[in-house]
Parts: sequence; structure tokens; C-alpha cells
Amino acid sequence: MTKFTDTAKASGASNTPPKNARLAAVQMVSTPRVDENLATAGALIAEAVAQGAELVALPEYFPIIGRRERDKINVREEFGAGPIQDFLSKTAARHGIWLVGGSLPLTAPSPDKVLNASLVYDPQGRCAARYDKIHLFGFQKGKDRYNESATIQAGTSPMAFDSPFGRVGVTICYDLRFPELYRALGVVDLNVIPSAFTEVTGRAHWEILMRARAVENQCYVLAVAQGGVHENGRETHGNSMIIDPWGDVLVRLEKGPGVIVGTMDHARIAEVRESLPALKHRAL
Repeated sequence: MTKFTDTAKASGASNTPPKNARLAAVQMVSTPRVDENLATAGALIAEAVAQGAELVALPEYFPIIGRRERDKINVREEFGAGPIQDFLSKTAARHGIWLVGGSLPLTAPSPDKVLNASLVYDPQGRCAARYDKIHLFGFQKGKDRYNESATIQAGTSPMAFDSPFGRVGVTICYDLRFPELYRALGVVDLNVIPSAFTEVTGRAHWEILMRARAVENQCYVLAVAQGGVHENGRETHGNSMIIDPWGDVLVRLEKGPGVIVGTMDHARIAEVRESLPALKHRAL
């Protein structure tokens, strides 16, 4: 299995100063039908590009939220081949954008499980980086019960990659609750966090944790969500956001499918880090 680590070098990166970027989060309410979800994602990506987006991110499980947890096993793909990966590659190349493919199910060493993987494509449609979700969600409160480890095999390696817009970390959903993972990424300019937070946990913790990750790492956060009631009865929280390094929410979309677009400004990153050099003050 190909591994990308926190030293991944994405094509198009160089030693020149990073450029500002127009970022977009695509919020979805994915269904059990892969073709339908790909069509929806394609239309929303096109909408983001029309608004000037240069880096676009999809939510966790964008290709499928099935009626049963095991439905994703039936559509898993080998890394490097399959209709979902073909869609991501061709869409990135068609629009000439960097595309963070939320997450999709890839084959795992365990035959009855998948790896919940986020694949990053460059403007030529090449897969530039891959991250397999490390922390697997488990929750039980009343009728809400989740156990991702029953169908997902955990990844093992953090991942950040270099782009023309700076260094970008990618984590997925439940990873948000583990700040040590973000420290393992090193200093990044942007953290992209595709998610499918439940309404219960999202209402309580989503925004405060997303803003905390921006503040403590003094970087932009692109919080990309599923947001609505799915056919299996599950309700996801939504509230996709772009957050600046001071923790200010620049733009948000609370519920339903749609797109938000905002600018990652490197002068803002430098201003925050100069006025409060917390990253330089770390003692551990």
C-alpha cells in the first residue's frame, strides 16, 4: 500500500513563496448511490470554480452514505483505479484545480474492511497525496450508536503535502479531537478537515474544535461537512466553514448541499504568527 507521510512533496510545489489561494468547501448530503453523489459533487465543484476556487475540498464519505454501514465495502476501490478515483482525477484536470477528495473507501489488508482515505489531486489530475484516517469514531448515546472500527481499518501515518499555496495538512472528521495529530503535521498553512459529524456531537463540539485547531496551529482551517438528513436516517451537522489563523470564521454554510468560498491570505498568517509567536514558544 502506498504511504504518504508528513514529508510528502506534491507536484507543483517549489521553493518560491506560497501564493494566496481561493479555497472552497463543498457541502453535501450524500445518498447510497455513488453515481448520483458523483454528479452532485461535480456540479458543486463547477460552482466553486466559477467563484474562483483554486483548491476545492469534498466532505468525508462524499461518494456514499449507505443505508447500512457495510454498504461502503461493496464500492471500495483498489488504490489507483476505480470510478470514484477516475472522477476525482478527471475533475481536477478539467478545472485545473487542486482537489481534496473528501474520503472514499479503498481496499484494506483486512478483507472485510476498508481504509477511509482522502486523496489529493493536482491540476493535472495526478494523485499527489493520500491520507488514511487514523482515529475511528465510536459513540453511543440513546439511539445514536457508531462503531467505525467494525468496517474500517485505521491508518497509521499523518500526512501533509506541499502545494503552490503552502503546506497543507489533511485529517478526517474524528481526527479533529486529537490535537497531537496536528502537532505531528508540523507547521502548516492550511488544515483541510473533511467530515461527516453527527448532529449530536457536531452541535456540541464542531465549531469550538475547528476554531481551536486554527488558533493553536495559527493556520487556516477548511472544515468540509456532510450536512443534512440522509436516507439511512442519520443526520449530519453541516456548518462547513473557512476559519482564519486567529480563529475567526470567515464564511459558513449551515445545512444542505452547497459551496462556500474564501481566501487564504499568507499576510494574515504572518501577521498572527508575528504578533503572537506561539509556535516558536513551544517547549515540548
